[in-house]
Amino acid sequence: MRKSIFLWILSVFFLLIPGLSPGAYAFQSNSGSVSGTVTDPSGAVVPGAKVQIANHVSGYTRTATSDSSGQFHFYNVPFNPYRITVTADGFGSSSKSVDLNAIVPVVVPIQLALAGASTSVTVEGGADLIENDSTFHTDVDRAVIDRMPLESQSSSLSSIVTLSSPGVTADSNGLFHGLGDHAENSFSVDGQPITDQQSKVFSNQLPADAVQSLEVIGGAPTAEYGDKTSLIIKATTRSGQGVTTPHGSIALDYGTFGTTTLDGNVAYGKQNWGNFVAVSGMNSGRFLDGPEFQTLHDKGNQQNIFDRVDFQFKDGDSIHTNLQYTRSWFQTPNSYDQMNVLDQFGNPVGDADQRSKIETFNIAPSWTHLIDQNTVLNFGAYVRRDAYNYYPSNNPLADLGPIQQETVQQYRTLTNTGVHSDITWVKGIHNIKVGGMYQQTFLRENLTTGLVDPALNAPCVDADGNPVNGFNDPSQCDGAGLAANVAFNPVLLPHDLTRGGSNYAWHGRTDVKQLALYAQDQITKGPWLLNLGIRGDFYNGLSVQRQAEPRVGISYNIKRTNTVLRASYARAQETPFNENLVLSTNGCHDPVLQGIFLTLGDCNPAPFNPGFRNEFHSGLQQAFGRHLVVSGEYLWKYTHNAFDFSVFGATPITFPIEWHNSKISGFALRANVPETHGISAFVVMSSVAARFFNPQIGGVGATIGSPTGYPFRIDHDERFNETTHLQYTLPFRKSTWVGFNWRYDSGLVAGATPCYNVNDPNSGCAAFSFDNNGDPLTINGQPAINLSSLTADQQFQAGLACNGVAATPTSGLPGLCPASELTSTLLHIPTANMGNDDHNPSRIQPRNLFDIALGEDNLFHGDKHRVGLRVTAVNVTNKYALYNFLSTFSGTHYVTPRTLTGEISYNF
Repeated sequence: MRKSIFLWILSVFFLLIPGLSPGAYAFQSNSGSVSGTVTDPSGAVVPGAKVQIANHVSGYTRTATSDSSGQFHFYNVPFNPYRITVTADGFGSSSKSVDLNAIVPVVVPIQLALAGASTSVTVEGGADLIENDSTFHTDVDRAVIDRMPLESQSSSLSSIVTLSSPGVTADSNGLFHGLGDHAENSFSVDGQPITDQQSKVFSNQLPADAVQSLEVIGGAPTAEYGDKTSLIIKATTRSGQGVTTPHGSIALDYGTFGTTTLDGNVAYGKQNWGNFVAVSGMNSGRFLDGPEFQTLHDKGNQQNIFDRVDFQFKDGDSIHTNLQYTRSWFQTPNSYDQMNVLDQFGNPVGDADQRSKIETFNIAPSWTHLIDQNTVLNFGAYVRRDAYNYYPSNNPLADLGPIQQETVQQYRTLTNTGVHSDITWVKGIHNIKVGGMYQQTFLRENLTTGLVDPALNAPCVDADGNPVNGFNDPSQCDGAGLAANVAFNPVLLPHDLTRGGSNYAWHGRTDVKQLALYAQDQITKGPWLLNLGIRGDFYNGLSVQRQAEPRVGISYNIKRTNTVLRASYARAQETPFNENLVLSTNGCHDPVLQGIFLTLGDCNPAPFNPGFRNEFHSGLQQAFGRHLVVSGEYLWKYTHNAFDFSVFGATPITFPIEWHNSKISGFALRANVPETHGISAFVVMSSVAARFFNPQIGGVGATIGSPTGYPFRIDHDERFNETTHLQYTLPFRKSTWVGFNWRYDSGLVAGATPCYNVNDPNSGCAAFSFDNNGDPLTINGQPAINLSSLTADQQFQAGLACNGVAATPTSGLPGLCPASELTSTLLHIPTANMGNDDHNPSRIQPRNLFDIALGEDNLFHGDKHRVGLRVTAVNVTNKYALYNFLSTFSGTHYVTPRTLTGEISYNF
């Protein structure tokens, strides 16, 4: 591997040759530049012409004015097709189409005809709405982001992706699942790869204020993308280059749960440099989604600063640097079961008070060199570090709850360091890109834990096998008329805090090294587009794997009907999650941790091998006139070694786990209505089946289904979801607007739902359907469900009722309930003997959530200085619904209750 790295760096060195310098350009990996000269019919330059570049599907629109030499420049333009329109006094307008799909600068000469003469304006109709691309993707610009009601202010980037992209399943705390996979998502921020978890219980995200545009790729990835590719989010950040007058905003928000936010941003620069800075701070009484609809122990705060610096130090050479620091602190939400906790003697020890702190910093410089008018070299480096602290309650015995029998403290760091480089050559029908990446991830994991449940490792049991407190050694049992507990583990006794023990400390570390090399060529010939690529990934972590990955995509543009047909294939290497990777593998070799982890489920010390995937996509894009474009995709993915998470009790500490394989199939659809008379809208919808197959071959906890290989639906499987977003601007006052979201979710799988099935070996209902002797449970000969494994509060969380009597947090249902009389307002319970973990699993009940935002951007009709007002309502109907219930992978979480937020802003 060292030889491969050396050869790669050496090849980059020899490419650093002097190039041509045709003009001032600015580039970065996710965006390009467009420039040109405006002339009259005689060839003389036209200064002062107004130039507009726009993509009506994404909402991207920018304007510039030609200078004294007739030149105009657009910097930091996301890859997409655009229409450029030019107008000037005394001339007719002119319009041209531009396809920007590489960092090689695009030069567009514009010639204006005299007023009254025929102009070159062409009405393209639906041709402007379609894109001849073999990969299914979604484009979202700042114009849409600014007016979209968002559910989570502390993870707003996740909310934008979830609402605007088809195939994305919503989950709690900013977590989302792309196209059937559990968080197998990667971000590319101005070309910097970020493949670790971005939920707010893992890390701190790029702030939404820093984002100019997003491209969310759900189709087969091209060769330049690897690692985690189920969903690729390309984020282009905002830049100050070319902003010759300072522009920015300051906003103050206050809302429900005492949530207060103060943020500001400013952009300023010249033609050869620019700086954009965004600063924000937030404090809330409801930071995370909790296990109760009522907020209990859920305060949190976040502070963030982002700075982007661009500098063009000579023609053809530019540097670009992103800097970010974010700190978040938050409490772990409590359930009613975690309030007023009692110790083993029945004495109160207080409420659970578990907390987290996450600090993230990121430095990512890059350099771009124009070798000649067709060739651009890009080189970047980055360092990104997440430091995660988890703090137990001051009295560790207060951490005891129905799903947590240990107290735990953790400090872990995840540091990514890497370099990436690529060369792009565009000429004729070819758009060739060759590049590579080397990344080293330093994992440092420290865990302190001890038992706080006296029944978990009791030395003595009574005649019925129930644990008995007050004993420290099996030798004491016989004299007290008790039996020794055959499950007693003497290794855990020194760390049983209920028997005078102390916490156990564990330390683990590893370095994960990854090298990737790729080459791809996008060939455009008439209506055909062919994308050919090959990628090689070299993974060296707790296991070693090398993978060759061919990629191919094809599309065909039927111009007469404004239709694009496409199909693609990719082979991809899917890498394990880095969060607690060492603990989940090497921890199982530790006798103490193995004893604790076995109480959570499985503890498999096998090293995590990266998975490999074959995926196929086919779809089409169809424009209907100038006011509607629809894009759809069917996908099929087979993954050998599929990954997910298990969770440590009621904490946000998770363990990666690995299943034998998964099969995922379904469809995704998006329809866009570009702005017409102030109205714009989009609809996204999807149905993706996520089938996973036993056995579990690695990780801690979470053994599900039968070890004989029966398939099951993973807990992020959802039959159908849909988002409709509408924006309307008043025709008589362009600064007044309304944004509206409707989100429908049919419900995630909820495997812990009590149900009845004594006939199907592939049904989790069996856990609630048999007595201790293995006989089916009945009442008066009718099927009955055992509810004794759920506390009263858990029954309440599930919305359970027996014969019309609902559970409360303190009053549970009878231990046995007839299957025909057990109902739930929050869970879908399969009919008796009809539940199946693959074909008919228990699920969360369907839900409809509505959000609305009303805004006035220029209250006092200012020109350069504007005051704005905004009111946002999330979950307008105060829908009482769950994301998940006792999920092995994430626990129980409710959706956000109705939240109202008011904002006042100053823009300049």
